[in-house]
Amino acid sequence: MDDLDREILAVLRRDARTPYTEIADRVGTSEGTVRNRVEGMIEAGVIERFTVATRTGNVKAMVEVSVTVDVDTTAVSERVAEWAEVDFVWQVSGEEDVVLVVDAADTAALNDLITRAREQPEIQSTKTRLILDERIG
Repeated sequence: MDDLDREILAVLRRDARTPYTEIADRVGTSEGTVRNRVEGMIEAGVIERFTVATRTGNVKAMVEVSVTVDVDTTAVSERVAEWAEVDFVWQVSGEEDVVLVVDAADTAALNDLITRAREQPEIQSTKTRLILDERIG
């Protein structure tokens, strides 16, 4: 990756729907170059996916999860990533092992997800932080 790739990624992080022509104007290159660079970053795995950010009025939260010492956190992460309310799963360092970013319909749905997490035999504990406000950086 070079500086041009980083500039293109910065535009796409703010709005993945930005047309290649607009990106080209912003970074000072041609539309074809932007298209080729994006395709190259997708093929190289730099861009994993394009996603949608929503403002649904739902309850958003980070659920921090601690797993038992002898557990493969990747397997736990992959399993909970399949839950419909989970937007992101991060394996992290520190006191907790995994962080779930959750978009639940309401507090009851969030509580159900937390209960489901705590019922997993590998999960020792959870901590929940409600997301009060969100900005795209």
